[in-house]
Amino acid sequence: MESIETAMQVPQGRFTLQRRPKRRNELLRAWESADEYLLREVAEQLRPDTDARMLIINDSFGALATALALWTPQSSSDSFLSQLATRDNLVANGIDPAGVTLLNSLEQPVGPLDLVLIKAPKTLALLEHQLITLRPLLTADTQVLVAGMVKILPRSVWTLLETLLGPTDTALAWKKAKLIRVTPNLTLTAPGNPYPVQYKLEGTEWLISNHANVFSRDSLDIGTRFFLQHLPLLPQAQDIIDLGCGNGVVGLHTAAQHPAAMVHFVDESFMAVASARENFDRVFGPERAAAFCVSDGLDGFEAASADLVLCNPPFHQQQAVGDQIAQRMFRQAREVLRPGGELWVIGNRHLGYHAALKRLFGKVELVASNTKFVILRVAR
Repeated sequence: MESIETAMQVPQGRFTLQRRPKRRNELLRAWESADEYLLREVAEQLRPDTDARMLIINDSFGALATALALWTPQSSSDSFLSQLATRDNLVANGIDPAGVTLLNSLEQPVGPLDLVLIKAPKTLALLEHQLITLRPLLTADTQVLVAGMVKILPRSVWTLLETLLGPTDTALAWKKAKLIRVTPNLTLTAPGNPYPVQYKLEGTEWLISNHANVFSRDSLDIGTRFFLQHLPLLPQAQDIIDLGCGNGVVGLHTAAQHPAAMVHFVDESFMAVASARENFDRVFGPERAAAFCVSDGLDGFEAASADLVLCNPPFHQQQAVGDQIAQRMFRQAREVLRPGGELWVIGNRHLGYHAALKRLFGKVELVASNTKFVILRVAR
C-alpha cells in the first residue's frame, strides 16, 4: 500500500504532520489545500509582524498552528482530537507546544486581534457561534481570512460572514480551495448568540440543551429515537458508558433506568460533553453523580472497568467519511468491558459494523433493525 504524504511544504517551511487518531496505514493527509492557501496568503500578502496577535479557528490537525508557531497564536477548536494532533505535530517538528495557546470552542480568546485565520467548519451553526464570539475581539484593522474546500463551502458561509463581520472579497479558487477575505465592519448590529438551543424531548418532560456543534441540535434524530426504543436493562450494571454521547440523550435514558449506576458521558467534542453535562444536571439535579469526559474515545479508562457501553459511532471525521473512528471505539470497548459486559451499537445498515464486531467479539446479536438502522449487541 502506498504511504500517505506526511511532509507539508509551505512558504513558512517544511513540516511533518500526522492525523489523530493515528492509524498504521493512514490513507489521509493531515492537511488540505485550504491550509496551504491560508499559509501562502499569510506569507506572500499579509506578512504579519512577529508580534501580531493571531487567532486560528478550526485548525483540523494543527497544520496552521505548527507553521505559524513563531507568532505564538491562540488556536480554538471544538475537537479534542484536533488539539491532540496539534500538540503532537508541534513536538514532532521541534516546536515547544507551550507557545500555542489551545482553546476549546467554549473558551473566549483574548483580544484585540490583528489576524484571524478560520477554516470553515462543516457545521454552519458552529461557524455562527464562532463569528459571534469573535466580533468583540476585532478592530477596524483586523485581517480576517476564511478558507475551505470548494465542495463544502455553501453560499450561506458568505451570508454569515457578511451579516456578522463585514464585507467579503473572494480570491480565485486554488487547488479546489477557496479563500475569503473579510473586512470588519464595526458598525454592524451585534446579534445575541442563539446557542445553546433547546427542545423538549418527546415522551418526557426533559428540556434538552444543545450547543452549536452538537449533531441534530434542534430535535431528536431518527437513529437515536430508534436506539431509545431498544436500550438494554441490566439491573446489576455499576458503570455504564455513553460513548460518542452527543447531547447525552442515550445516557440520560439509561441513567433513569439504572438509578444505582455511574454513567460516563464520553465524546471528543467539547460542546457535546458540555451539552450532556447541562442536560444531566437539569434532569437529575445535584443529588445524582455522573462522569463527563472529553477524550479520544476510551483512552484513559481502565481495562475491565465497565459493564455496559452504548455507542452510536460517527462515520465521518470532519469532512472525511470512513469507519476508522467506529472501529477504534469497538476495540477500546473490548478492552474496557468487564467479563460478561456488553457493547450495544447502532449504525446505518450499509456501514457493515456486524463484520467488524464479529472479528473482535465473536458472536454478534441483531437486537433490532428497520429500513435504515441496525442495533447490534456483543458481549465480552
